[in-house]
Amino acid sequence: MAVRYPRVAGSSCVPVDYKRLVAQTAHMPNPQASRSPALPIRLAISWLTNALVLAIVAGVVRGVSVKNAGALLAAAAVFGVLNTLLKPLLRIITLPLAILTFGIAWFFVSLLMLVLTKTIVAGFHIHGFWTLVAATVIVWVVNLVLDFAPGPWQVTGKRRRRRQRGEREAV
Repeated sequence: MAVRYPRVAGSSCVPVDYKRLVAQTAHMPNPQASRSPALPIRLAISWLTNALVLAIVAGVVRGVSVKNAGALLAAAAVFGVLNTLLKPLLRIITLPLAILTFGIAWFFVSLLMLVLTKTIVAGFHIHGFWTLVAATVIVWVVNLVLDFAPGPWQVTGKRRRRRQRGEREAV
């Protein structure tokens, strides 16, 4: 049995069984592994993920245009802020309608986020209602793919919890 006497200033020497201590704490989660990145890192990843999603939309849908990279980054920032602050509030308000329409109302909440983004950002344009519908569907599909694909974008919310659950089940 490995019993050692640690030398700590101001304390008495108490025998410590390090093997037993390790065995007792082995089931405890590693606080470093479960801690998420700092807020600025999470915001930067979210911003770049939104920029990627909007760039995919602009590349795939014919009626969506972005003037330059600065406009794309501005649109990603606005879209991210709207999805973080306004969308949850609107989802709560439209919950009864979403229940009656089997969730279709929340599609229009997502559509509204794109409308507000194109209204606020000068270099980001979506021309026509059906183009807006197609853009919303693509944003939804890309986010669905990102939900299940491992990567640095899975640092917040549901994606992070799902990733952590998968890591715990793998162990």
